[in-house]
Amino acid sequence: MHGRESQTVLDVLGIGFGPSNLALAIALEELTAPPLTSRFLERQPRFGWHRGMLIDDATMQVSFPKDLVTMRDPSSDFSFLYYLREKGRLVDFINQKTLFPLRAEFHDYFAWAAGRLAHLTEYSAEVVAVEPVHQRGEVRAFDVISDEGGMTVRRRARTLSIAAGLKPHLPPGTVLSERVWHTSEVLPRVAELLESGHPVRRALVLGAGQSAAEVVDLLHRTFTEAEVCGVFGKFGYTPADDSPLANRVFDPAAVDVFYGAPPEVKRSILDYHRGTNYSVVDIDLIQSLSSTMYRERLHGRQRLRMLNVSRVHEVREHAGGLEVTVEDLATGRREALAADVLVHATGYRPHDPAALLGETAKLCLRDDEDALRVHRDHRIVLAPHVTADIYLQGATEHTHGLTSTLLSTVAVRAGEIRDSLLTRRHSPAVPS
Repeated sequence: MHGRESQTVLDVLGIGFGPSNLALAIALEELTAPPLTSRFLERQPRFGWHRGMLIDDATMQVSFPKDLVTMRDPSSDFSFLYYLREKGRLVDFINQKTLFPLRAEFHDYFAWAAGRLAHLTEYSAEVVAVEPVHQRGEVRAFDVISDEGGMTVRRRARTLSIAAGLKPHLPPGTVLSERVWHTSEVLPRVAELLESGHPVRRALVLGAGQSAAEVVDLLHRTFTEAEVCGVFGKFGYTPADDSPLANRVFDPAAVDVFYGAPPEVKRSILDYHRGTNYSVVDIDLIQSLSSTMYRERLHGRQRLRMLNVSRVHEVREHAGGLEVTVEDLATGRREALAADVLVHATGYRPHDPAALLGETAKLCLRDDEDALRVHRDHRIVLAPHVTADIYLQGATEHTHGLTSTLLSTVAVRAGEIRDSLLTRRHSPAVPS
C-alpha cells in the first residue's frame, strides 16, 4: 500500500460527512474572518444519508426549518428554501402546504449542499488510525491516517470533529444474508428480489418503530401476493408524540437544561420523552395499516398481519428460504413460519468513538458509569496535557439529550462548535 503525507496542518479535520459535519462545514465556510482551514473524510464513495430507506412517499419526521442552517442563520444560502429556489420548486413546495418534505427530497437537499463543499471533502476515505502528536510534554495535534483506495494518507489537525453516524443494531447472533436484512438495506434488497423474479410468499418485519411500519407497508404494496407480518412485543404500534409541548425536548434550550441536570433527572427526562423518538410510529401510518387490515378481513383475504406480544425465537435458513420460529410472549407457544424474507427493523446505535480513536481513546476521560465526559460545547474532556481538541457529534445522548443523534439541532450545534473553535484558536502552535 502506497503512502502520502499532507504537509498542511489543518485547524479542523472532520471524520464522517453526514448531516452533522456537513452543517459544521457550512458554518466554517461561511466565516468571513478569521478563516479556519478544514477538511472532511467520508468512507462512502459519495454523499449518502439512509439511502436504503428513501421510500418514495416517506416524509421527514422533522420540519424543514430544522435543516442544515436555518436555526443558526435563516439568511444562509444553504437553507432548504434556497435549495428549492435553485431547483425551481419553491412555489410548488409552498403550494403543498406542508412542513414535512419527502425524505428523498431532503436527501437531495443534503447532497446539493455537500456538492457545494466538494473542495473540502475526501470520499472513499476510511479512517484507520488516530495518533496523538506530542511536543514538549503536550499533545498539540492529531495525525489521522486514512485508507483512500489503497493509498495511506496522513493528515495533521489541531482539532478533530467526529461525526461517524449510526450503525445498524441487530439482535445477538443475527446473520445477515440475501433473505435476512436490516432496514438500512431495504430498498436495494427489494430491487434485487424484484429483478430476480423469485416469488415472495411471506415476509416478516421485526420491530415496532417508524422504520418497521414503513417497511411493512412497503413490502405489502410491493409484493402483492405475499403475506406480510409485523412481529413485535407490544400489543400494537405506539403513536409518536409530536405535540408542540412534548417537542420542546428538541429545542436548543432543552440541551442546556439537560446538560446541567443531575444524572437521575437526565434519566427521567430520557424515560419521559422516549415516546417522541424511540419505537413509535406516525399516527397516519398506523391508521393506514389498520384500515388495510380491516379491509382485507372484510374481503376474506388477509395478507397483512400483526404478530403482537411476540418475538423471533429462532431463524433457520435453507435452500428454499427461511424457517422463522415466532414465540407468543403471553403463552410461550411457538410457531414455525416459512418465510422468504426477514427484515430487522431493530434500530441503530452510535459508532463507538473509542473504537475509531484507538490508542488516542486513552486520552479521553470518562465518568463513573464509564461514559465519555463531554463539555457543553461538545468537546470530549481530555487529559490535562492535551491542548488539541476532539469534538463529538452524535454519541452524546447521555450528556446532551435526545437531540444528539437527530436533525433537530444540527444547525445550532454546528454554530456552537464553530464559536468554540474561534474562542480556542489561540492555543499553542502545532509543529508542522
